[in-house]
Order: sequence, then structure tokens, then C-alpha cells
Amino acid sequence: MDMLVLLGSFFLLMAVGVPIAYSLGLASLVGALWIDVPLDAVMIQIASGVNKFSLLAIPFFVLAGVIMAEGGMSRRLVAFASVLVGFIRGGLSLVNILASTFFGGISGSSVADTASIGSVLIPEMEKKGYPRDFATAVTVSGSMQAILIPPSHNMVIYSLAAGGTVSVASLFMAGVLPGLLTGLMLAALCLYVARRENYPKGDKIPMKAALKIAGEAMWGLMTMVIILGGILSGVFTANESAAMAVVWAFFVTMFVYRDYRWRDLPKLVHRTVKTVTVVMILIGFAASFGYVMTLMQIPLKVTTFFTSVSDNRYVILMLINVMLLILGCLMDMSPLILILTPILLPVVKLLGVDPVHFGMIMMVNLGIGLITPPVGTVLFVGSAVSKLPMGQITRAMKPFFVVLFGVLMLVTYVPAISLWLPKMMGL
Repeated sequence: MDMLVLLGSFFLLMAVGVPIAYSLGLASLVGALWIDVPLDAVMIQIASGVNKFSLLAIPFFVLAGVIMAEGGMSRRLVAFASVLVGFIRGGLSLVNILASTFFGGISGSSVADTASIGSVLIPEMEKKGYPRDFATAVTVSGSMQAILIPPSHNMVIYSLAAGGTVSVASLFMAGVLPGLLTGLMLAALCLYVARRENYPKGDKIPMKAALKIAGEAMWGLMTMVIILGGILSGVFTANESAAMAVVWAFFVTMFVYRDYRWRDLPKLVHRTVKTVTVVMILIGFAASFGYVMTLMQIPLKVTTFFTSVSDNRYVILMLINVMLLILGCLMDMSPLILILTPILLPVVKLLGVDPVHFGMIMMVNLGIGLITPPVGTVLFVGSAVSKLPMGQITRAMKPFFVVLFGVLMLVTYVPAISLWLPKMMGL
């Protein structure tokens, strides 16, 4: 009955149009009143939920990504990717995937990836003879790499939801191979479709122009080196590397590329603050929700349920995958990480699944949810950029969903894909 009251009030509030963050907070109050917990305790949990030093990485990573996204970085990354793979048949689709790989390592945001890369490449691909729905499907599915390739701020949220027991550095390194695997499998699909549909080849770029393009792109790509190099060398913590990424992004955008106007900076910072505010409110209310769940022993009850269904870890992982895929279609990624991690982590730990590995399983699952109707945030952005209805884009994405499901199965059942790199780095 406790679970029904807490979760029922949460879903009821969402159903009547209350934003997710406030639904979490109000459901926490309802649950606390139901089990006779002082409301002061709930308020303390909200405050302590955002009073975490590790959360400083989120606004810095968001700001660095926004500066690079609006400062001409996406156009230069597209040009650099064209140098590398644009001359192959269907090369523009490969350019799209590769540019998302690069940009994901700078922005850490699938939404920013789709908006920036899509605004450049969707019109260009259509002009070269690609169907607009295919170009949009490539852009939207390729942007999933930003969730996996560091610096993904969703990994910072997972680390927080796991109680700080999983380091951000180990999660960052764990996401590298799954992210690259996603890009490679999507590129293989694009090559197959390009040969079948006889999509055009791009032109080879002369060496002198290619070197100039590469030189311009390297300024932005150095952001990835600063973030990962600083963390792995021990020179920076995750928070410090995020702050340094902001400084570098600002320097490159305003003094090297000089595509952004100084008078527009306050607006950029204002948008970043609004984004971060929403995330912090969500984290605070999710902390209170998790506190009430713990008092109601919901994680223990869920663990008991799963272990009663089967004692086979592969079966339980498949059940968890199905649940995450369904929920990912209905809710946004960050609240699901905050709600589900405290519930599911005890289950997978009991089965011997590494928390870092489970983090990657969650990222892939919920990343697919971001590009799946009816609540796919990235799909909405792709629809807005391409000016196509979501239904048409979703139909074009069917083969991409098959590939991404294959990535999910590999990440789920081959733990080495996620764990080999962190172990090699001693994390």
C-alpha cells in the first residue's frame, strides 16, 4: 500500500500536467504524510540533495557545451568529419555520425548535438540527394553518442543517484567504448543503406584545405583532451576539469573562432542558468523522493520481487532492460536515473553486476528513450530542426532502432565493453 500511495500520487500528478520535478516533490510530501514522517525531514533531504560538491560539474559542463555549440564549433567539426569520411559513398551520413562523435565529446548533450549538427547537415544532406527523413534519422540516432562519450552530465547524475559510490572518472572511461561502438554500428548501417540506395559520394578535399580545416577543428577538440586528460592524470578533479573546459571553450569561441558576439554572452549565460536550475530542482526533489522510498523499503521489495522471478542474472537483466525501455519512452532521462538507480542498484549488486557496468546499461536504455515517441526529447528537437512530423521520422528510424537494440544487448551481456577501459586506467 505504501508503494501504491507514493508512486500512484506521482503518476497522478504527472497525468494532470504537473512538471516532473514538482510531481516528485509533492509525491514525497504525500508519502511522508502517509507513513507519518515529519515534513521537516523531507525538507532537509531536499536541501542536502543539492548540497553536494560533485554537482558543480553539471553547470560547468553544460556551459562549456553551450558555448561551443553556439560558437561555430559544430560547423568546424562537420567540415573536419568531411575531410575524414566525406569522400565515401554515402559519406555525408558518415560525416553526420562522426561529427556527433566529436561534438558529443564536447557538449555531453544529445539535444545540443541534434540541434547543432542537424541544423548544418540535414539541409546539406537533402541538397545532395538524401531523403530528409533519413537525414533526420541519422542525426537523431547519432546524437545518442553524446550520452555515452564523456563528458556526459547524465553520468554525473548517475554517480549522485548511486550515493557517490561510483566515481565520475570511472563512468566517463566506461562510456568511451560503448559510445564508439554505437557510432561504428550506426556508420555500418549508413554504409549499407548508401550502397543499396546508391547515395552520392562526396568530393575529396585538397590537402591544403584539409590541413586548414583540421587545424581549426583541433582547437575545439582540445576540450576533450582537457577534460579526460586532466581527470586521468590526476591534475584535475571532475569539477576542476569542467571549470577548465569552460575557460578553454570561452577562449576558443571568443578569441580564436570569433563567430560569437560579446553582447550575446549574457543571453547565453541566462539560458544556461535556466537549464541548470531545472536540473537542480529535479535533483533536490528526487532526493526527498528517494528518502521516502527508502523509509517505505521499496528498493528491498523490488529486489525481492526480481529475485523471486528468477535467480538467473541474464534473465533479470533482460527484464530490467524491457522495463527501462518502456519507462524511457514515457519519461525524461534525468528523473528516471534519479528515481530508478536507488531501486535497481541493490538488485543488480545482488546478482554480481558491477555498478559501473549497470550505469552504462542505464545510459543506453534511457538514451534510446530520448529518441523514441511519445516523450522523446531529442526526437522533438529533430522534428523541429527538419520540420518533419515525428511519425515520419520514427518510421525512417526503424533500422536505427534495430542497431541500437543490438548495441544495448552487447553492452548488457558483454561487461568488458564497459569495464575494460576503467580497469586499464586503474579506476
